[in-house]
Amino acid sequence: MATQIETDPPLVLGSHQFQSRLIVGTGKYATYELMRECLDASGAEVITVAVRRERLVDSEGRNILDFIDLDRYTILPNTAGCFNTEDAVRTARMGREILSGLENPGADWVKLEVLGDKKTLLPDPVATVQATEQLVAEGFQVLVYTTDDPITARRLKEAGATSVMPAGSPIGSGQGILNPNNIRICLEYLKEDDPNYPVIVDAGVGAASDVSGAMELGCDGVLLNTAVAAAKDPLLMARAMREATRAGRWSYLAGRIPRKLYATASSPEADFARR
Repeated sequence: MATQIETDPPLVLGSHQFQSRLIVGTGKYATYELMRECLDASGAEVITVAVRRERLVDSEGRNILDFIDLDRYTILPNTAGCFNTEDAVRTARMGREILSGLENPGADWVKLEVLGDKKTLLPDPVATVQATEQLVAEGFQVLVYTTDDPITARRLKEAGATSVMPAGSPIGSGQGILNPNNIRICLEYLKEDDPNYPVIVDAGVGAASDVSGAMELGCDGVLLNTAVAAAKDPLLMARAMREATRAGRWSYLAGRIPRKLYATASSPEADFARR
């Protein structure tokens, strides 16, 4: 009999399908060469790239895209660094233009971030909904970064988002999933009329246990960057995140035992009575 692992369908994000459920960012690495090694070790098929020009090209004039195998990875352009609807929409258009010229399949989608301020890097909920509606109207498949507020998450789905991506905790904080109950409610609201609607935890994870925990909640994937790029050993952490994504997914599919207040013997007393 086939196990659920063997029959587990791929991660479907709009018109794209992937076997890996881990999405990895490309920022904050000490060198582009290290970034390239970590991307490989993570097993990711989708990687995010900030497409604002000052983020694409480093101080030495090197373009980050020159260090990425565009035939291997689907690029998910993101609007990191945008603080209003107009900038986010303009940056998304720029990403589509760049990737169309490179013939990368990621040209038709965007990871939308519209931040509220530079201190918290939390999203502006009103501007995020507005930008989602506008980009969807322009034909983008929008994967949208939001807080773990279930009401906002539902409004973003209603606005046409291909995937809603609630934060586990603030970007780069490494605090893990601070409110798993809110993530559970987001999952309930977003999947109530479509069990296959993709929900991805985006931001805040710091360790492999955070990733496996997100997957065990029933999330369809995890997007991370700092947890790998800023680790003491980024390459080893990339491998850990790959395995944590798999383990968490498999644990979710297997179905955990219910929590009980009291102990339950592993060897039932009835077995002893027959001896």
